[in-house]
Amino acid sequence: MRKSELQLLVNWGDTDVAGIVYYPNFFKWFDIAGHHFFRNAGLSPHFLAKEKSIILPMLDAQCTFEHALHYDDELTIKTEVSELNRKTIKLRHEIYVDGKRAANGYELRGWVEKKPDGTISAVLIPEEIRVLLMEEKTEKRDSRSHPLFNA
Repeated sequence: MRKSELQLLVNWGDTDVAGIVYYPNFFKWFDIAGHHFFRNAGLSPHFLAKEKSIILPMLDAQCTFEHALHYDDELTIKTEVSELNRKTIKLRHEIYVDGKRAANGYELRGWVEKKPDGTISAVLIPEEIRVLLMEEKTEKRDSRSHPLFNA
């Protein structure tokens, strides 16, 4: 399945009074890594929403914290598709610092169509998107020039 990696630096504002990363930031980083993942796959969420009326809402998220992170830690977030169902995509995230895993978890996102009247409904993930997400690649692409969307 498709994978990506993202490097981030822990900022002062990410920490609590004890200098330890405040737990909601792990979910923020999962979200950032998820958007990075989709952009690298040529499926920018902004492009999907604007040009294809597809949104990727969060349905569920989970994180297991393995050890504390601190200000100025250099993080590597590894993201990959762990499940691809008819209407949902599960991304698994692992956060590393100095080669040691600090946290792991997932995001479950829906493949949802936003209609002109403002209603939304889950729709089947198209086969060409399923194939793209199952590829063993991490190359960067610009979704505006992606061949799947030039029709």
